[in-house]
Amino acid sequence: MKRVIVGLSGGVDSSVTAYLLKEQGYEVIGLFMKNWHDDSVTISDECPWLEDSNDAMLVAEKLGIPFQTVDLSEQYKERIVDYMFNEYEKGRTPNPDILCNREIKFDVFMDIALDLGADYVATGHYCRKGEEEIDGKSVYKLLAGKDGNKDQSYFLCQLSQKQLEKAMFPIGELTKPEVREIAKKADLITAEKKDSQGLCFIGKVRLPDFLQQKLQPKNGVIVQIPSGFEQYIKPVPKFENKEAELTYFSTKFSYKKEDGKVVGKHNGAHYFTKGQRKGLNVGGTKEALYVIETDVNENVIYTGEGKTHQGLYRNVLFVSNEELHWVRQDLALKTDESMQVEGRIRYRQALEKANLYKVESGLFVEFENPQSAIQEGQFVAWYKNEELLGSGVIS
Repeated sequence: MKRVIVGLSGGVDSSVTAYLLKEQGYEVIGLFMKNWHDDSVTISDECPWLEDSNDAMLVAEKLGIPFQTVDLSEQYKERIVDYMFNEYEKGRTPNPDILCNREIKFDVFMDIALDLGADYVATGHYCRKGEEEIDGKSVYKLLAGKDGNKDQSYFLCQLSQKQLEKAMFPIGELTKPEVREIAKKADLITAEKKDSQGLCFIGKVRLPDFLQQKLQPKNGVIVQIPSGFEQYIKPVPKFENKEAELTYFSTKFSYKKEDGKVVGKHNGAHYFTKGQRKGLNVGGTKEALYVIETDVNENVIYTGEGKTHQGLYRNVLFVSNEELHWVRQDLALKTDESMQVEGRIRYRQALEKANLYKVESGLFVEFENPQSAIQEGQFVAWYKNEELLGSGVIS
């Protein structure tokens, strides 16, 4: 009998995951991860970990499976929280959920599970796993979830073949309403429970408070860049080759204070991210102002008026070799090779047509349509026919 360890988070998805595996005849053990907890920054009434671990325990009792809590707060602080601070300090925007899957759930947690004799580790992610024999070797595929509205493959875009081999995603074939229906029929306490939001297992964190613990407020100015800014309208040069063209279009616009007018003040450029509209508190414009660039060294925030402001859009981005990851290593591009794919630069974004170009120093992703708020530090993921082939950090 195969033993599966389920990461029970106290939500409906992981509860149904455990239920389905038990029905399928696996030996199931439920494990709750206590990650990082600091009452001063969680909005504790929203979703304290205690309530979640309690719900997870009640589900395990109902299913008659063993249950245990593991405290991973130390690893979480090292690998996720510190990473977030470092990224924000550099003026990049991190994605803690993707890192949490790579570093915590499918690494630290998986090791604990394998030590407990598990054959597999299962989570309540809306994605599917495929397997194919290529050249006499098993190759594992990460496929989009059946529920197009909830597909979470993007969050798993950094998983390796080794991690996928041991992973199971039992609800990947289902839609969210079907999952709730199963939970109701099985009389699980989590059937009606709201989906948790916020950082992976921390609960809803007040991000500014969280950042302020480490990043000191620094007063600076907000500059508005006009839509007729010279860099937006200058003619495109002739290029010697494709790489020169991609380099040109992937280079972001650079601004100086003199390029626009000062329209307000802020308390730290490192608290803001590209594409952000809230929290600027600048009035007097016809349309809302959006952050088009932050300069953490000079502590200046550059903004543009309206959603269609040119400073928000680019259609080429670059991923350096150090931050390039192929789930399907057998399909990894070699220098000068290219591939047609569909890509996304954020969770829930519809897939967009794109081309990958591999160069000596990394990989260019060229989208057919300009993308709004391409943000350094975020992850770009690329797909072919519902399969996520690889991903990388936008540099």
